[in-house]
Amino acid sequence: MNSTRQVNVHEAKTHFSQLLEEVGAGAEIVIAKAGRPVARLVPLEPRRPVRQPGYLKGKLDVPDDFDAPLPDAIVEGFAGAP
Repeated sequence: MNSTRQVNVHEAKTHFSQLLEEVGAGAEIVIAKAGRPVARLVPLEPRRPVRQPGYLKGKLDVPDDFDAPLPDAIVEGFAGAP
């Protein structure tokens, strides 16, 4: 449901819970005062999923020498040595 509709302030106050349900379902509501749009209710963007530490356990191989010093040739490459 990606529709937009306009309601007046009185209707917005009277039916606020219903309007929130519509917005939660994807609608956009424009609130007007004396027929002139003054505000817009829109759905929030979805939140990122909560990170779960350890969810990749057993799916990755980390070599034993993961944190060993790099060979000199690679270090020199990062340093910009000729």
